[in-house]
Amino acid sequence: MSEQNERLRLQLVSGLLRQLHLETMSQRFNPRLVLALFNFINGGLSIALIAIVALITQQAFIFPSLGATAFLLFHLPLAEASSPRNAICGHLIGALCGWAALWLFNLLDAPAAFITGVDWPRVAAAGLSLGLASALMILCRVAHPPAGATALIVSLGLMPQLSQIPILIGAVALLALQALAINRLAGIAYPLWRQTHPERHGHNTPPDDTVSSSENR
Repeated sequence: MSEQNERLRLQLVSGLLRQLHLETMSQRFNPRLVLALFNFINGGLSIALIAIVALITQQAFIFPSLGATAFLLFHLPLAEASSPRNAICGHLIGALCGWAALWLFNLLDAPAAFITGVDWPRVAAAGLSLGLASALMILCRVAHPPAGATALIVSLGLMPQLSQIPILIGAVALLALQALAINRLAGIAYPLWRQTHPERHGHNTPPDDTVSSSENR
């Protein structure tokens, strides 16, 4: 855990507490406890809101790898992998690679692997989807680790329909909008689209004496 990331996380929490007039919490309690509580509430609410959209629309707006994306967007907001560009494009690549693998091995109409078990075509589809997604994310410079799980989710038959991919990407976009609102509210320069020159964001970290006093508690 780098010092810069630690500073940013502390700034995110203290900034939000200040906006909510609850800054005394960061003074009374251990900063790691406050940060853990923030991630518990914010991560849970973020996914819950998207799950509500899924409930209302009866569409697949919620899927497992979205949880890993939420953790990145709120815990490491200025990492390149956390930018909206990387999140959205990464998941799009992962989903398309998963669907292409299903199509190639004639698995589009097959039951999910969790129902029937894994056979050789499914093994090939899973391997190809993750390998291809990883390569394309590197080539396109949109690395986003949770998108690898999306490739497997699709290639294992959990979301096999091409029509589900726009819904999947819509969910990622909704999460990115939440990250933009929360991080900007806390004073962190979360990017509108892509992260450029993250080393220039050092001015967004809290003063040294603030961090030092927090770390000493």
